[in-house]
Amino acid sequence: MKDNTTSKEKLLKKIRQALLEKRDNPYPNLENLPLYPPVIEHLDLTFAEEFMTVQGQFAFCEDEVQFIETLLELAEQRDWHKIYCWEPALQEILARYEYPYFETDKDFEQAEVGFTLCEALIARNGSIMLSNAGAAGRRLSIYPGVHIVLAYTSQLVADLKDGFALIKKKYGANIPSMITNITGPSRTADIEKTLVLGAHGPKELFVFLLEG
Repeated sequence: MKDNTTSKEKLLKKIRQALLEKRDNPYPNLENLPLYPPVIEHLDLTFAEEFMTVQGQFAFCEDEVQFIETLLELAEQRDWHKIYCWEPALQEILARYEYPYFETDKDFEQAEVGFTLCEALIARNGSIMLSNAGAAGRRLSIYPGVHIVLAYTSQLVADLKDGFALIKKKYGANIPSMITNITGPSRTADIEKTLVLGAHGPKELFVFLLEG
């Protein structure tokens, strides 16, 4: 007798039979396995390498004096005059060494540099975790063409989950309404597959890392 079953029906029959068969999970511990291998190197070195790979610019400073000296040299080289800093902890450091900055958003459309703190540095992918909890809010890390971040070695973590754990420990139930992760300067390759930096945000990103 001729079998009139179509190929499609045969395939569906095999799928139904396979779904009805109960088999043990061949990978019972898969979900508990780590997604990435452990970070073997020091977190500061790992972060610096990954951060520079995505065209970030990194400087390790032993103390505030070295930080200010490096910042002065960089500002002179780049001819920066309008550095905006709204976070009290950063303002205190700059004021201590009489470094000029804008503490309000007056003439903000002319801002050349936005200077902020951060929540964490993610060593695994060279990323900076920011939130809108500080006085810098949402604008200061996005609008100026250059974004400078001052971070401390105590903020270095291996992975994103560790960064979120730091935020949860710091803010408890009052989690910031915006948490973002920056990996290098803003970029796009949508137009003729040509990489363009600064297409929708800062085209230069600096991290100064201090002990502490």
